[in-house]
Amino acid sequence: MSARIEVAREGAVLIAAFARPEKKNAITGAMYEALIEAFALAGRGGVFTAGNDIGDFLSIASRAAGSPDAAAFPASRFVARLADFEKPLVAAVDGQAVGVGTTLCFHCDLVYATPAARFHMPFVNLGLVPEAGSSLLAPQRFGRAKAAELLMLAEPFDGEAALALGFVNALVPAESLLAHAVGKAAALAAKPRSALLSTRRLLRGDLAPLKARLAEENQAFAAALASTEARAAFMAFMAGAKK
Repeated sequence: MSARIEVAREGAVLIAAFARPEKKNAITGAMYEALIEAFALAGRGGVFTAGNDIGDFLSIASRAAGSPDAAAFPASRFVARLADFEKPLVAAVDGQAVGVGTTLCFHCDLVYATPAARFHMPFVNLGLVPEAGSSLLAPQRFGRAKAAELLMLAEPFDGEAALALGFVNALVPAESLLAHAVGKAAALAAKPRSALLSTRRLLRGDLAPLKARLAEENQAFAAALASTEARAAFMAFMAGAKK
């Protein structure tokens, strides 16, 4: 496990927490590799995650230059693992949840957030396209008009809006967020296993359209990433972050 992903077990619940608060829990390739092995997600330091670590992401992109799609990226393998994961997933979100910090929540069965949570999918702003199946899952969850607002205008939304949209199950004070989420995960773990997993499969339905969309997004993402437009957006973002 990466030192930046804290993993602990509480009874039948496995907890994986982003633990890079000095970088707003920005996710590196090594952190993705650690997350692929364990799910039950939270964040340390009052931030869920600021999304991909841009510097690390560009480094991986350079090494993967010429790849026909984005499957070479740890982030893509992480998302594929999320889509295939059979057990219930619970997320506890406090503070910023940028990019994959928001889109991974589409794959969670229960999401709890604080009023300070701030969800954002700024892919277009970075010259990129949606990922993690969000181009399919956001319209299904929110309706096409709202999905266009969140993905095309890339407008952020707070915890109250997330609750109203049905994106999170409840808002919980920061001091009790993790305990609340772990308690709900423990309640799931105590259910009859076969019935619980069958119910989850039925709720999720046919995963073929999602997997097909993930493949489409990977190809479009790789093409966008290779563009001068995206490179310029990344460089502008990194320059602004240093100020």
